[in-house]
Amino acid sequence: MNQSFGQLLKSVRREKGISQRDLADQVGVDFSYISKIENDRMPPPAADTILKIANILGMSEDILLANSKKISTDMSNAITSSQSAIKFMNEVRHMGLSDTEWDQLTQSLKKLR
Repeated sequence: MNQSFGQLLKSVRREKGISQRDLADQVGVDFSYISKIENDRMPPPAADTILKIANILGMSEDILLANSKKISTDMSNAITSSQSAIKFMNEVRHMGLSDTEWDQLTQSLKKLR
């Protein structure tokens, strides 16, 4: 990901023709907060706010979350509510999987269901 979270947000927001003020109003934050994020003067917002932004902009939540290096509360709860999930995530963390390997792992898991 070559763009910062703020750069990506600014780019998508402009593509959609939404002003900072309109986005801020819909998210429930001050427009100056959006400006500071877009200009990389503040870090990405909390995951739940990112989900709201993605929904308003009509874009994939996964793209914004990945760019911010955050995970949603639902994802965090799914992982932390199971000792087996935590063990699995620790195992794959040490493997250093490529995107292709992650995709292959996802396909394998889908076949199990």
